[in-house]
Amino acid sequence: MKKSLFITDFDGTLLTDEKTIAKQDLATLSRLRKNNTITAIATGRSLYSFQRALQQVRLEGNKLPVDYLIFSTGAGIMNLQAGRLMRSHAILTRDIRKIMVCFDANKWDYMVHKAIPDTRYFLYKSHGRENLDFQKRILLYQPFSAPLDNGRILYEAATQVLAIIPEKVSGAQMAEVRASLADYSVIPATSPLDHCSSWIEVFNKQVSKSLAASWLASLLDIKQSNVISVGNDYNDQDLLEWSGTGYLVANAAQDLKPYFRTVSSNNQCGVSQAALTSGLSAW
Repeated sequence: MKKSLFITDFDGTLLTDEKTIAKQDLATLSRLRKNNTITAIATGRSLYSFQRALQQVRLEGNKLPVDYLIFSTGAGIMNLQAGRLMRSHAILTRDIRKIMVCFDANKWDYMVHKAIPDTRYFLYKSHGRENLDFQKRILLYQPFSAPLDNGRILYEAATQVLAIIPEKVSGAQMAEVRASLADYSVIPATSPLDHCSSWIEVFNKQVSKSLAASWLASLLDIKQSNVISVGNDYNDQDLLEWSGTGYLVANAAQDLKPYFRTVSSNNQCGVSQAALTSGLSAW
């Protein structure tokens, strides 16, 4: 049997709306591992956020049947079974300042997240308008966050700078930001908190889910054509395009659906259906 890599997004894909993982999807991941398929999760969450989410999921034996974790949209890669960090990328103070200038010019509220493994710590700046998603995230991470005022020193290195925008960002706006920040990886996403606000995440140029998956596949000597991925949002798009086969769950962003095969929603075991459709698993 050919050696394969099966990668699933987390929020909105493997994780249900009730913040659980379906027993069928867990069984599918276990079966894949027994059948010579390497399994991985690729999430926009930081390692801390991912681990906190797992604490709310009741796992039999307290073990997730996944080999690798691609976290912070590819800024970090971990051997999940060994608990070992394998790779990480950061941006330096001069980069942070350049990104801040761009976000300030757009009057976007943003957060500067400390470098891996301390990504849960962040400095934030508000431009004063109502931004409930932004405020909710500050409250969620209150022990780890601090306002970015004129007297506060920036981090020497950061995982990312994240802008949170209440409305949908247009294609023209994204093109302008990408042109302004061409030396970095600029990745849009939909807020996992209110599922409406736009997030724009800026990382080291070497960061994306597809670049992380490519590095991992090369390390494991797995051909690109033998990589299968499942996702639901804009930060999954490059991974789905790069993979040998990419699937969208039915609850995915509507404007992505014309470009990928669609499987069942995150609440109806879309991950299992993707594995079945790809020929890697049986019900």
